[in-house]
Amino acid sequence: MPDLLVNLLKLPSLEPDVVRMEKAGVLIRRAQPFEITLVRSFVEEHFSVAWADEISVGFANKPVSIYIAVLEKQIVGFAAYECTRKTFFGPTGVAELLRGLGVGRALMIASLWGLKELGYVYGIIGGAGPIDFYEKAVGAIVIPGSDHGIYTNLLK
Repeated sequence: MPDLLVNLLKLPSLEPDVVRMEKAGVLIRRAQPFEITLVRSFVEEHFSVAWADEISVGFANKPVSIYIAVLEKQIVGFAAYECTRKTFFGPTGVAELLRGLGVGRALMIASLWGLKELGYVYGIIGGAGPIDFYEKAVGAIVIPGSDHGIYTNLLK
């Protein structure tokens, strides 16, 4: 899967997505340092131990570089940035029952705004899965020759 490049100067406004989520009862917010166990548990249960390890870096960042989606006081999604590498967005994921409702989009846009607030002009989505989604949502473009990216020669 290739890496994608996002021009952070051309991000869509976050507010419409946050308002839409609030109307559906989903709160999009930055994770708190004292929520590390809860967030890691959600990520490990719904995705992988590797992703849980990867986002742990975000809890050491100031501010925390992880956004979460909360429904009825339960985590239903997450998105991280500045964890894997500088300027990188991800990993990110939403509980299966809530996929396709805009939760992932809101989390992604919040995280990309987080990168912009750090002073970056471009963000990288590493090893992007749904390329069409990222192209449509934030104008991401494929980085030529990035098919192998940083996710090679990994420990098993």
